[in-house]
Amino acid sequence: MSAPSLLLLDLDGVLRRFGPDAPIEDEFGVPRGALARVSFALSVPAVTGRVTDEEWREAVRRQLVREDVPEDAATAAVAAWTRTGEVVPEALDLVRRVRGRCRVALLSNATDRLPRDLAALGLDREVDAVVTSARLGVAKPSPEAFRRALRVLQHSTSSTLFCDDNEENAAAARTIGLDAVHTPDAASLREALRSRGLLDGGGGATGTARGGPLLLVLHDRDDAEQAAGELAEAGWAPCAVHKDLLAGEDDVEDADWVVEPTTGPDGQPASAHRGLLEALAARYDGFVTD
Repeated sequence: MSAPSLLLLDLDGVLRRFGPDAPIEDEFGVPRGALARVSFALSVPAVTGRVTDEEWREAVRRQLVREDVPEDAATAAVAAWTRTGEVVPEALDLVRRVRGRCRVALLSNATDRLPRDLAALGLDREVDAVVTSARLGVAKPSPEAFRRALRVLQHSTSSTLFCDDNEENAAAARTIGLDAVHTPDAASLREALRSRGLLDGGGGATGTARGGPLLLVLHDRDDAEQAAGELAEAGWAPCAVHKDLLAGEDDVEDADWVVEPTTGPDGQPASAHRGLLEALAARYDGFVTD
């Protein structure tokens, strides 16, 4: 089995971490656990893009005041709690190693503040793409979050590895056909990558993902068959056409059609002709993936 050509990573708990809330709560006289409880209870509008990050944090502050935290203390506690976090260096090292073999993207339940945080941490330069729940309008663990993320990234489930420190999110990803792994620490992330051939000594393909076969993903069956016919006429073989459910096997409306050319007319693998195949896919409003 070839290595994944897309590594889709959760951010918080995988690549970024925060210190505990307790010191902040103790300093400002907020009951232990209140910041996490209140912020989570009020988070859905913010992480689905219906309100801004600032509006969400103001709602958290007001709720703390309603729970008898003095207004000055609530204001100071929320300000101190509004942190950027820190990069997990072991995980970042793994991302850098993997990025030479495949694309790396983030899928995070996050507010509209995330781009600023990533820039402050330097993580915006360490990944190829960032998809947030605020942009998608739906948050993990909803399977729809994964469907929409793959649409944005123009990638298929069959060539994607998803890693998250939350087992519920990983389980939800598996329901739409993703290879999803619960990775609560850097050691488990390393093993997930190694076993799928994305690190040296892994169990999957040893070369880069770009060296494997390519797939033309098109949205219409007739287009896929016509594209396959063009390739076959030009001397490509074989040019199999099959259905690929980018959004999961139960969502027929989101099914795409895949043309899988293996060898070009010159006997070279499909990967040697990526530009030609991308141009063909673009004519049919499709895309090419590994």
